[in-house]
Amino acid sequence: MKQKFPFEHEIRNTGLKVTEPRLKILSVFEKSKARHLSAEDIHDTLKAKSVVVGMATIYRALANFEKAGILNKSTFDDGRAIYEINEGPHHDHIVCVDCGNVEEFVDEEIEKRQKKIANQKGYSLKSHSLVLYGSCSQCLGKVDK
Repeated sequence: MKQKFPFEHEIRNTGLKVTEPRLKILSVFEKSKARHLSAEDIHDTLKAKSVVVGMATIYRALANFEKAGILNKSTFDDGRAIYEINEGPHHDHIVCVDCGNVEEFVDEEIEKRQKKIANQKGYSLKSHSLVLYGSCSQCLGKVDK
């Protein structure tokens, strides 16, 4: 019996058709060591496996998956959009400005402070995005001598 792809049920539940390109795109997320992927990362990974999926198809699928809640999209200051599987709990990001590495973090004190500031300003906080930018330890170690 053929094993069903783990996201097939989720795709169906969102009203999207289950297509081979959509399954291939989500399989890249499932198998990748990197948690945050751009459309270009997905295209390059599929191409390396001799799987032909056009960039337009990848962009459409990513937009549909985001709209359906399967993926989360983040756009950083450099305009680069990255996607990650929506696993529920909120987290923030820190981005290396040198190599582009993206890491996640959760800090309850920051979360409490943001809610407090919103309340003080008379807002009911619905969502937020916090991105920190810096140089990762690996890039800091690449000092030209």
